[in-house]
Order: sequence, then C-alpha cells, then structure tokens
Amino acid sequence: MTVAGTGARVALVTGASRGIGRAVAHALAAAGMAVAVNYRAREQDAAAVVQSIRGGGGRAVAIAADVADSAQVADMAAGAARELGPVDVLVNNAGIASQRGLDDLDEAEFNRMLAANLTSAFLCTQAVLPHMRAQRWGRIVNISSIAARGAGAIGVHYNAAKAGMEGLTRGYAARLAADCITVNAVAPGPIDTDMGAPLKQAGAASRVPVGRMGTAEEVAQAVMMVIGNPFITGQTIAVNGGLLFT
Repeated sequence: MTVAGTGARVALVTGASRGIGRAVAHALAAAGMAVAVNYRAREQDAAAVVQSIRGGGGRAVAIAADVADSAQVADMAAGAARELGPVDVLVNNAGIASQRGLDDLDEAEFNRMLAANLTSAFLCTQAVLPHMRAQRWGRIVNISSIAARGAGAIGVHYNAAKAGMEGLTRGYAARLAADCITVNAVAPGPIDTDMGAPLKQAGAASRVPVGRMGTAEEVAQAVMMVIGNPFITGQTIAVNGGLLFT
C-alpha cells in the first residue's frame, strides 16, 4: 500500500515481532518507510521481520526495549534515530492480554496491565514528540481494542487500559493538531493472531457478524489509512467485523 507523503519517513512499531505489530511493520515498509521493529523478548521473531523487510529492499532494524520502562524507551528512540533517522511515525502496538476474572485480579496485575498497555504509549509518544513538533509533521497510531467500549473477554484491567489509551489519543490529538501531528487509535475486535488464540478456541468467530475473525493485515490496512490522511485525528477506527458499532 502506497501512502502519499510518507516516503523516506522513519517509523517505529512497538511489539512488532509478531501479530498485528509485524503486519503493520511490513505495511509501513511496503509504503517506503524505514522501520524500527521493537521487541521485548522475541529476538529471533523480530530479526525475522527485519530480514523480511530487508529482503524486499526496505530498511529496518530490530531494537529491544521494555516500553513500560522510561529509560529503555529513551534508549530505543535514540537507537532508532541513530540507525535510521528520527522517528516520524509511531505505532504504539505493544501490550499484554492476561485473562483474569474479578476474583483473580489483584492490584499488582492491574498495575502491570496499565504499565504495558497504557503507560507505554505515553512514554513512547513523549520520546518522539520533540522531533515531530520541530519538523511540524508526525503520525501517531495507538492500537486499542474493542474492549475499550465493550465488556471484552480479557478482564476489567484490560478494559481500563484500552479505554485509557483512547482517552490518551484524544488528548494528544487536540493538543498536537496545530503542529500538523495526527493522533488516532485503531480498535481491533477478535483477530486471528497468537494473542487471539484463546478467543479463537472459545468460538469467537461465531459471534462476529461477518462470520470470521479478522486478520492482522486488515488491522494494518486501517493503520495505514489514518497515517495517510492528514484530516483524520482524534478518532478511533473500529476493525471488528460488525461486532460492535461505534
């Protein structure tokens, strides 16, 4: 997919070693962008994404970082700038989805979920904003979830983290529009990835009006759409097969 005005840009995708993040990284590279592939523990998977992008003639580098840690985020942004150039496009995709019932959820797990899924988006955004504001151009996309606006199947800690991410999206969008930086969220429903495997096993596809789970590539298409459109900001794009209307 070619996106007007994004050639020769540098993109950073967090949690890009598999699933939605991997699909987004490939879509960005196909649009001509250099891609920093962030990972926390899956070094071989991240290396495979980089190798695939380079094999197609693109530029990519894998960067290890726990995006819930501010020092590691700062090092990641600096490393991306050193290897590829300052980050113009940020996709906050990294996160966890540990299922917990009300009786099994404790404070530590609640805080861990918020750190991985919400605080990480704040830290990464803050790290790349100086360059975006200085050049008066930037694109930030936060990968939310249908759980931000519905009951969801993961737990209330996941609901809270993803709802917070959408609030973060709108807050940044309102404050950065004058700097020609757009900030949007993409909210997938059940997606057929490793993380979505428990939903698939539970028969999630049967509850989706289109009759199947979505693909990571379909989510990536929505990400590319908002990156390419400078008049869309502060929005949440639902990619859920009609499971929830917003």
